[in-house]
Amino acid sequence: MQGTVDGFSYGLVTPVVAYLMACLGGALGLRCTTRSMLVSQSWRAGWLALGAAAMGSGIWTMHFVAMMGFTVTQTPIHYDKATTFASLAVAIVMVGVGVFIVGYRGATGVALFTGGTLTGLGIASMHYLGMAGMRLNGVLQYDTLTVAASVVIAVVAATAALWAAGQIRGFLWSVGASLVMGLAVTGMHYTGMAALSVHLHGMGGTPAGETPAALLAPMMIGPLVFLCLAGVVVMFDPLMVMGRPDWAPAERKPGVPAHPRVAHTGRHPSVHPRRGAAQRFRAPQNR
Repeated sequence: MQGTVDGFSYGLVTPVVAYLMACLGGALGLRCTTRSMLVSQSWRAGWLALGAAAMGSGIWTMHFVAMMGFTVTQTPIHYDKATTFASLAVAIVMVGVGVFIVGYRGATGVALFTGGTLTGLGIASMHYLGMAGMRLNGVLQYDTLTVAASVVIAVVAATAALWAAGQIRGFLWSVGASLVMGLAVTGMHYTGMAALSVHLHGMGGTPAGETPAALLAPMMIGPLVFLCLAGVVVMFDPLMVMGRPDWAPAERKPGVPAHPRVAHTGRHPSVHPRRGAAQRFRAPQNR
């Protein structure tokens, strides 16, 4: 018997909140990735790790906020705690690998393709692993083509977001990129949910695991607190907002060798000291 699936049991509340969570995680992750490209090697790993954790936490929170509105009419839904935690770890690790590749290799060519693909696969893996943690009196079945479409959406969205992070075009550019990324990640989620059908077992009963209210609500507190703390770091770092490096690149012009800039002391010597000494002892030339 087929179960009656409803992904919008709370109306537009869960999709809108899920979208905002995806945008927040994407914005923080992209800004940290951008910041990592503007600092020295010693600070880069820290910013990339913060960005990966923020992006992974935001995507994971988006998924389970949306799942709060998912119901199957004929059976209660519970969640396995270990699998649910594992989906969060997969999201952070897979997104982190992709972000580190782009952060150290640049958002171009093979590095962008590889980093975007791994990040997108991490988003899709988190989604379907989280779905595997569901416990109900039935079997989940997926349409292969729709699942493939959801994975493609995740990879394209991740690649586009990492490319935008590498452009370093300021705060508004990253905000726009995060809005697009949030839309794409949320679209990937609901595309994956559209591929789902539930085949119910003949006998009823209470499935194993914990109810969404008992498991998901407390679990989301940690990622939400982390996103707030990451947001504070972003807001109080002026270079994150301005999108400018904390180092000044050396000026290079044709025919002029690069040299470090020297601060003015207020004195303007007319000649070089050695050159001036040579001129003082040079005999006048006969005309």
